[in-house]
Amino acid sequence: MKQMNQTDRQLAQQALGLLDLTSLSNDDDAERIVSLCQRALTPFGPVAAVCVFPRFVALARQTLDSLGAQEIRVATVVNFPYGGPNVASAVSETEAVLRAGANEVDLVYPYRSLLMGDTQTGLTMVAACRDLCVGRARLKVILETGELRDPQMIRQASQDAIAAGADFLKTSTGKVLVNATEQAVRIMLEAIAERGGLVGLKAAGGIRTLADARTYIELARSRFGAGWVDADHLRLGASGLLDELLAQLEWSTEPSGGR
Repeated sequence: MKQMNQTDRQLAQQALGLLDLTSLSNDDDAERIVSLCQRALTPFGPVAAVCVFPRFVALARQTLDSLGAQEIRVATVVNFPYGGPNVASAVSETEAVLRAGANEVDLVYPYRSLLMGDTQTGLTMVAACRDLCVGRARLKVILETGELRDPQMIRQASQDAIAAGADFLKTSTGKVLVNATEQAVRIMLEAIAERGGLVGLKAAGGIRTLADARTYIELARSRFGAGWVDADHLRLGASGLLDELLAQLEWSTEPSGGR
C-alpha cells in the first residue's frame, strides 16, 4: 500500500463519519452485533450509525450506551428485503422497532408495485411510517434502484418517497444483483435538489473501497457543496468499508509513513 496523501486521509476520515456500519446477514447473532457496536467506536472517531436487524435493535442500543457511544445511532430495516405491498405490516414493524429504541428506520419501498403502475401503495406506506417516526426517528426509504432500473422509475420513486415524508432516500438493500450506482445516485440527488436539498441520501450495497466512497461523496459535494456533506445529509451503508478506512488511516498515521 502506498503512502496516503493528505487529501485521501481527509476523505477516509470524512467517510468514516458518514458510515452506517451494517450487519444484515441471516446468521447474525448477539456476539456479532456486540462486536459490530464495539468496532463502531474507532480510534479515529465514531461511525454515524450501526444498522442491524430488528431483533438486535435493543441489544445494539444497550451495547453502544454501555460504551459511552450515545452519539452513534441505531438503524434497522423494515419491509425488508422484498419491499412487499402490505402497508399494515410495514407500519406494525415500524412501531415495534421504534419501541425497541431504533433511531433510524430503513423502510423498503414497495418497488414492485411501482413497476406494475401502482404509485399509491408507496405513497401510503411511506406516509404511514413517517407519521410514526415523527419526533422519534429518522425515516430512510430504500428504493431498490437496481430493480427499478429505468431512470424514470428511479425518479418517480424518489419524488414519491420525498413527497410522502422520507427523511432520506437510500439506493439499495444490498440483497439484489445491482445495488448503488452512480447513475441512480445522480437521479436521486436531482430529485432531492428539486425539493431544496432538505432530504438526505444513503448509498448502500457494494461500497467496499475508499474509491467507492469517494465516488458518492464527490457526487453529493458537486451537487450541493461541501457543507451539505455531513451525516445529516449523506450516509454510506456498508459492511466491509470500515476495515479499509481504518487500514488507510492507520497507515497514514505511522511515523515512518509505511511498513
